[in-house]
Amino acid sequence: MKIAVSGKGGVGKTTITAALALTLAENDINVLVVDADPDANMASALGVVSADQDSIHTIAREKALIEERTGAKLKEYGQIFKLNPEVSDIKDTYAYIHRGVSLLVLGAVEGGGTGCACPESSLLRALVQDLVLHKNDLLLMDMEAGIEHLGRATAAGVDIFLVVVEPGQRSVDSVKRIAEMARQIGIENIAVIANRIRTAEDERFIRESLPGLDIVGTVPFSERLMESDRDGRSVTDGMGEEMKRIFSELAKTLQQKVLDRNAMR
Repeated sequence: MKIAVSGKGGVGKTTITAALALTLAENDINVLVVDADPDANMASALGVVSADQDSIHTIAREKALIEERTGAKLKEYGQIFKLNPEVSDIKDTYAYIHRGVSLLVLGAVEGGGTGCACPESSLLRALVQDLVLHKNDLLLMDMEAGIEHLGRATAAGVDIFLVVVEPGQRSVDSVKRIAEMARQIGIENIAVIANRIRTAEDERFIRESLPGLDIVGTVPFSERLMESDRDGRSVTDGMGEEMKRIFSELAKTLQQKVLDRNAMR
């Protein structure tokens, strides 16, 4: 199962991704989480203590690796570099394992914008394509608010493009833009998680604002999740039994959607 998770900044997509990853790992499933958000916070959400986070590699900062695999020096313009560098061993070499979850942090290309034609971008795109198309791990990819690391080559390998929304017009508008960008590269299997729901009116607002999109689950607002972030604990450590049940059911729903989709192929 390959799931890309997106949404407007601040809607809780990192929390949702980490909660799903830890829930699945507790069931002895090999889970790989890719932190593809430039504002990388996945390690903290998974409960990696601050003292250990410095030992986690960020691929975009691995200068020697990038130069070796792409055949080009960084920060030197006008070079020819490999567009399909060898990346098949990167996951096993650089992933950080915590509570049964393998974490791979991509990082941001310094000074690069969307579509940056540079060695770092070439390596990251090739790595994402390898993880989506050629690895057997259950993959959850925490993305920035867009589809920067996905291209047409990998779109077909994503089982679900999961967008997180909270009850607010700006968040809803962001979901619509992200869904449209995803469709433009061939992703049709788009699903939505409504997060931080306080009332029935919150849920009704989201459902009425996003007609035609598949809302696969709702997650209630939780002070305990906010406290776990403040205290540096994993998102699941801050959950009560009811919240754990919600994420367990959500994980089962997503797995069933993938099975149903594969059966229809």
